[in-house]
Amino acid sequence: MNSSQQSKRLLILVGSPRRDGNSAALGEAARRGADAAGTLATLLFLDDYIQGFLPDLRRAGAPADRYAELFLEHFLPADGALICTPIYWYGMSAQTKAFFDRSFTHYAGSGPEPERVMARMTGKRLGLAVASEETYPGAALGIVHQVQEYARYTHSDFVGYVHGAGNRRGEVARDPRRPLEAAEQLGREFFTRTYSDYRIETPRSRTVWESEASALASTPGVLP
Repeated sequence: MNSSQQSKRLLILVGSPRRDGNSAALGEAARRGADAAGTLATLLFLDDYIQGFLPDLRRAGAPADRYAELFLEHFLPADGALICTPIYWYGMSAQTKAFFDRSFTHYAGSGPEPERVMARMTGKRLGLAVASEETYPGAALGIVHQVQEYARYTHSDFVGYVHGAGNRRGEVARDPRRPLEAAEQLGREFFTRTYSDYRIETPRSRTVWESEASALASTPGVLP
């Protein structure tokens, strides 16, 4: 644990209507890991804040719910966000999709708020935890791609992804792939996990892992 990690803020957003469901279990495991690392972690359920979808803003105002509080007071100040969602029809839950869609009301238009909002939307660390009834690995790929593209759009780092299988409440704990342990590890390493995403012009080292580089440098007969 270090002081820089202790000062980081992780927001865990659960997009399932079940408070004791598998998505919530993954989010809680990540929160435990973050707490163990000294990260300030907050777990919230989207159902408590979102009661409507994005309307045609030319004809109607935003729904009278707590989305503005969620987005402006919790998401924007966070250094990282972990999205936890069940897989519904091979996509994220409606609550989770609405979280992304509704942000449009705060960064579109004119005035001081859009500039401030867009500046604080960028540069975060993002993670994803999904729960599905199927073990089929491709079931979550659409969601992974969507979060990946959101990360690229906002110049953020998509640092980790966990997929757990379970249908009944809490059944994800029986998944032999141990997704709860993986989620806890993701929470613990959220701000320290090595991240790389190269472009053709990206300066890069000859090695991926710093510890490996140090070991190679000290190995006889290996050039630095």
